[in-house]
Amino acid sequence: MASQGGEKSRLVSNLEMGKKQTVVTYGTSLTAGGAWVEQFTAELDRGYPRLATVINSGQGAMWSQWGVENLEARVLAKHPDTVLIEFSINDAYLPYNTSVEQARSNLETMVDHILAMNTSCEIILMVMNPPTGVHLDRRPHVESYNQMYRDVAVQRHLTLIDHYPNWQQILKADPKRFSEYVPDGIHPNAEGCKAVITPGIVRALGMDAEPAH
Repeated sequence: MASQGGEKSRLVSNLEMGKKQTVVTYGTSLTAGGAWVEQFTAELDRGYPRLATVINSGQGAMWSQWGVENLEARVLAKHPDTVLIEFSINDAYLPYNTSVEQARSNLETMVDHILAMNTSCEIILMVMNPPTGVHLDRRPHVESYNQMYRDVAVQRHLTLIDHYPNWQQILKADPKRFSEYVPDGIHPNAEGCKAVITPGIVRALGMDAEPAH
């Protein structure tokens, strides 16, 4: 599990060798509408011009059951070299009635199918920001779903990018800043993505291991 900075991901190593790479981001509205996807793409373009293609396959208001059902069209058909997956925040959404065990089964199914397509595909799991207010009320056990992602990452030897602790630190130390970054209590805005999510990805993938150009 390479979740700390400095250790280069397979994506970065391949890009440094001049290999073209396709990256698929797959998740909830935090991915589908997340400014981090464009920011991450810009970082890749800056470091490795014209080598990386990023496809945003997220969908708002969806969870891992949808993720399994749409994996073929949204992910496998794109022939990705790297896939970033996050569904835990909506697996925890009470109306979807998805247990942690079912969410785990869905996640493992997605991992298995991606690796069956391409054994060298790099799968990266992400844990996103804590919901607050009514969004937390609707996801009272969200931390159990997040912990499941951490457990699967360890057991399957997958990279985990855990944004949750960084967000929690801001929420506890500076609630006003948290609300500026996540104004509706669940969706980080572009400023929040730029401050927390995008640098977290850059660091975890080892994109900052080389001196800046």
